[in-house]
Amino acid sequence: MDQSVAAVVAEREPDYVPPHPYRHETMPSVIELMGLARKNFLSIWSKGNFSSRLMSQQVLRRLLVVCNSPDVVQEAFQTNHAVLQRKSPQMRHALEPLIGDGLFISDSDIWRRRRKVVAPIIHGSRVPGFAPIMVDTIEEKRAEWAARGAGGEVDALAEMAHLTAEIICRTIFGRNLGRNYASEIVEGFSDYQRYIDQVDLPAMLGLPEWLPRFRRPAVHRSVKRILGVLDEIIDSYQAMKDSGEVSVIGGLLEARDEDGAPLSREAIRNEAAVIFMAGHETTANTLAWAWFLLSQAPRVRERLHAELDSVLGDAPPSFADVARLPYTKAVIEETLRLYPPVPILAREAMADTTVGGKRIPKGTILMVVPWLLHRNPTLWPDADAFRPERFLEGEGTRPSKYGYVPFSIGPRICAGLQFGLTESILSLAILARAFDLRLKPGADIQPVCRLTLRPGDALPMTLHPRTA
Repeated sequence: MDQSVAAVVAEREPDYVPPHPYRHETMPSVIELMGLARKNFLSIWSKGNFSSRLMSQQVLRRLLVVCNSPDVVQEAFQTNHAVLQRKSPQMRHALEPLIGDGLFISDSDIWRRRRKVVAPIIHGSRVPGFAPIMVDTIEEKRAEWAARGAGGEVDALAEMAHLTAEIICRTIFGRNLGRNYASEIVEGFSDYQRYIDQVDLPAMLGLPEWLPRFRRPAVHRSVKRILGVLDEIIDSYQAMKDSGEVSVIGGLLEARDEDGAPLSREAIRNEAAVIFMAGHETTANTLAWAWFLLSQAPRVRERLHAELDSVLGDAPPSFADVARLPYTKAVIEETLRLYPPVPILAREAMADTTVGGKRIPKGTILMVVPWLLHRNPTLWPDADAFRPERFLEGEGTRPSKYGYVPFSIGPRICAGLQFGLTESILSLAILARAFDLRLKPGADIQPVCRLTLRPGDALPMTLHPRTA
């Protein structure tokens, strides 16, 4: 389908508007808000919140401030990074049992020193070397789906979770070790997210940081399961090193900090857990949402298929092909806009400061909420509509980089951004070229935010092989 035909189809067929939680006419009471947040953080917002620039709300003993415009996002996460680099108490306490002082929740000197060591290992310049592992793993999934036959039923959320787990395991731990441990770790992470608390009530009451948090036995079991596997892998690495295999865990074990010292075993385990968590869960959710959106938007699906058939033909893609798939990339970027994997980016003020002319006292929880920012009607025309063309050169106008933050922004921007984007594009390219996925009749898909934004607990779909 050429661009002129695509334009005619676009005029004929309205954009698909996917589901989102109910938006309140006015803000609920604090008690109601806390109850809603425990179930689904996306359900607390009013209609007016989406277009507001700067909002604040006292919740028990904490002041909450939300930045929802590029200028105040930049001021908070870039200009005021030194004061606003600390993750929120809820995020720190939710993840500390699993990742310790890992890069995702550390701050100040530990974060600065660790980032210098870890970022180069997963930097975008390393992605071309990881791409063959990605392609091989995705092709295995394609063959597995082909064996199920036309009409085969799949849970697309679970399928993408296992695919991205395989990719990240083989990348972090090496091809052989990754094959052995992917399922064990993904099940542990799923259980952990299911049972961890979504609201840190002690922090909202102003209670001290050192106060122990109660955690269910299921949380402790999940942590023990995941960390046990990571320990086994680290113990097994030497044999893999002798075989000459390249892996992220090898990079962590061989890395040295600015003083020339190696990372401690605990630090290596923590950072391996961070990389797995960030590289598996977020990409799996993005791909699951992409399949859902494509199943409901025939115009977008047809244009995607046209690009894949034209650019790739029957040949498997390589890293070089990623740059030749602008519409595939736009589908992923628009999916990330509508359903950002981490829909709340919350920080705790380490000292008094100001943002947007508003005083931010020490201890304030300041949030950038991609769920709001990416649907702000002052930044995005028809903000709730699924329209990948927004991200195409010459067809759309995207706002400032501080208005689109699926990977965060500023010094704490995700170090694995290029890895995740490349993995998503290759996965969609290989699988969508071979299959249509259709939503199972009667399925009601609604976004739910726990630690990440998921399409509920399952995404039931059926497989339909394509003939290009």
